[in-house]
Amino acid sequence: MEFIYITNDPELAQYAQDSGVDRIMIDLEYREKRERQGRLDTLISSHSLQDISRVRNVSHNSKLQVRVNPIHSGSEREINEVLSQGADIIMLPMFKTRQEVERFISIINGRAATSLLLETSQALVRIDDILQVDGIDEVYIGLNDLHLSMGLDFLFELLSGGIVEYLATKIKKKGIRFGFGGISRLGRGVVDSRLVLSEHVRLGSQIVILSRDFHGRARSLDELKKLINLEDEIKKIRSYISYLSALSEKELLRNSEKISHIVSEYVETKVREQASVQ
Repeated sequence: MEFIYITNDPELAQYAQDSGVDRIMIDLEYREKRERQGRLDTLISSHSLQDISRVRNVSHNSKLQVRVNPIHSGSEREINEVLSQGADIIMLPMFKTRQEVERFISIINGRAATSLLLETSQALVRIDDILQVDGIDEVYIGLNDLHLSMGLDFLFELLSGGIVEYLATKIKKKGIRFGFGGISRLGRGVVDSRLVLSEHVRLGSQIVILSRDFHGRARSLDELKKLINLEDEIKKIRSYISYLSALSEKELLRNSEKISHIVSEYVETKVREQASVQ
């Protein structure tokens, strides 16, 4: 499985690479993101085009991935600038139609790998049509924005409700790599990361983003090192993935059922809290 670490800091990028991270991601998406996620405790990126070349200079073993903005009038200029600075993989967020995907792939024209960040209800419904497009290298299922798009109360409802499995099955049938969500350090998270990793293994996921839990809200490399031994944390996860890979389908399904139980309790609690406020 490939791990993605989001940072625009060259020192952090070098540290993550040396710790076993497979990809460093620069996040240039800002269009309408604050409107979608402003009320949530999520990261609104302040990365810039200039960060790409700075991180490129230290990315010798890790691939450099860049998330651009959704398709808009300036997409061709934006993507060409990203390519000129050395991106290996370009990720398209918030697409809704086959035509947007075709436009994205046409602009890249084989100059980098293409990654689709599937996070709208429209893309979910139109997935068969979208997967007909040639040139898709991978699809990443974004649980946060997709659950908001569907009006759900908890992003892991997409796992417990079978939506991720539904999409994974279709994507894999096309021979396309996929991943989903973010992962916390081993044993942490509202839904234990060990259970989430179990679903990655059961469904055949090959990519995962390391969540902000791996950043520790640190403002510098020195501060991060005091909080987290990133190399050790990544080794723990890789070891646990090896353990999960040896489990039977029945055992993995039991872990899936545990997720469903946790999610059900979480949503019930949240619904009760909302009702009491009203």
